[in-house]
Amino acid sequence: MAKVAKRIRAARAAFEGKDNLPVQAAVELVKANASAKFDETIEVAVNLGVDPRHADQMVRGTVNLPNGTGKTVRVAVFARGEKADQARAAGADIVGAEDLMQDIQGGKIDFDRCIATPDMMPIVGRLGKILGPRNLMPNPKVGTVTPDVAEAVRAAKGGQVQFKVEKAGIVHAGVGKASFDAEKLAENIRAFVDAVQRAKPTGAKGAYLKKVSIASTMGPGVSVDLASATGNA
Repeated sequence: MAKVAKRIRAARAAFEGKDNLPVQAAVELVKANASAKFDETIEVAVNLGVDPRHADQMVRGTVNLPNGTGKTVRVAVFARGEKADQARAAGADIVGAEDLMQDIQGGKIDFDRCIATPDMMPIVGRLGKILGPRNLMPNPKVGTVTPDVAEAVRAAKGGQVQFKVEKAGIVHAGVGKASFDAEKLAENIRAFVDAVQRAKPTGAKGAYLKKVSIASTMGPGVSVDLASATGNA
């Protein structure tokens, strides 16, 4: 425990007095202090001026990060026949229909993304109370209910990130690993913030993007200059 405490104190000291940094400088600071014994995920959090309790202020979407996430994504697909074959060929880890539904109902959920063809939704709909709270429910708005399951699988495997605003008005996601080059992480952060900006709902009033922060899994966070994060610096 003493070693962990020492590492945390050193990281906090490195971050002290630093705020609203240009995105590249913020990434370099976070990377330099990601000293855990594993390859920490670099996470971005965006505070939005919305109240997601109102339907016209809900923010959700997807973004294909230019440099991937560095994470292995396990994909499950609800499909039959030719579509099931296409999903397998594209690299889906689990493909099924009623059998997959039964596995999930039995508590077997060993995947990170769930995709379905439109004709499978009557089956998938029965799993709403299980998949919904885990943010795994297929949704046409984010491209996970689609007849083109092969493309959806490839996107999920290739670094596509889904985002959805939380009750406190915050959107967050992992945008890479500490082992990534700082420039690649900065590109991913800008791509994510740009996607959130483009997802601005019609009901949003006043300042939409309020704050952008980044941190590693085990490290402190630092705020990022908004203009730099949006590519307007």
